[in-house]
Amino acid sequence: MKINDASKSPVEEWRLGVQTRMLVSTRTGAAQLCMFEQWVAPGNGAPTHAHPVEEVLTVQAGEAEMWLDQDRMIVTAGQSLIVPAGRLHGFRNSGSVTLHIHAVLAAPIFESLPEGASETVRRWDVS
Repeated sequence: MKINDASKSPVEEWRLGVQTRMLVSTRTGAAQLCMFEQWVAPGNGAPTHAHPVEEVLTVQAGEAEMWLDQDRMIVTAGQSLIVPAGRLHGFRNSGSVTLHIHAVLAAPIFESLPEGASETVRRWDVS
């Protein structure tokens, strides 16, 4: 049995106004999941992208405008959005305080294809 200590995982700045801490991935011994949390400054977020696997985005604090294809919604603390594999989605902090969000992907390596891009972004691989 392995216990992961999130406090020992570094916080990374993925893009301006978005701080990310990996909780579980192939690097921590996961075989089928990737979990991370983000702290997002007002107005910032994740641009439109897709993953090859299902994702669940849960708002821990604050509020986010999230989109899935053409549908947009406000998601608040305690609410989750389930994103089917391959669907375009994204979010932005639509509130006035820091958005704290938790994400789970059904793969141990984070892979994302930004809208309009030809190359997949990969994070937390074993290499």
